[in-house]
Amino acid sequence: MAIIGVLIDDMFEDVEYTSPVKAFEKTGHQIIHIGLKEGKTVRGKKTGTPVKIDKAVKNVSVNDIDALLIPGGCSPDHLRGYKEPVNFVKDYFQSGKPLFAICHAPQILITAQLLEGRRITGWRSIIQDIKNAGAEFVNQSVVEDDNIISSRGPRHIPLFTNACLERLELL
Repeated sequence: MAIIGVLIDDMFEDVEYTSPVKAFEKTGHQIIHIGLKEGKTVRGKKTGTPVKIDKAVKNVSVNDIDALLIPGGCSPDHLRGYKEPVNFVKDYFQSGKPLFAICHAPQILITAQLLEGRRITGWRSIIQDIKNAGAEFVNQSVVEDDNIISSRGPRHIPLFTNACLERLELL
């Protein structure tokens, strides 16, 4: 089974974390919560879901995980303000391993300058940001482009989660 890193910070979209993680764990995958400070508890923006950070991003290697989930909400926007998560995402992306991005998650991919020439979807308020980053915005529930699986938001979580699980089966 795979080790899935979840890059997360305060104000994440609760259901974009809880639903995929529950499905990943149910199918036997291991979850490692990655954030700015090891041991800190971050909380979701709607229901306050608590998540304890297992490892600080500065102490995580791309080799420590098999896949990376980035939930949306305000979390990706906050994380992209720090060099460690941006550099980690860039290094991870370049490994070619699966990267699961939902809702506002493309914001950190934009900051890491990873979207040029890619096909991706995301939340409606970042469509222009995606286009400005040189990506093709695709108005679909789930978009798969090489190692990135992206989704627009909470309504599409079942389709997103299924696509992620299918990709994990290939590992």
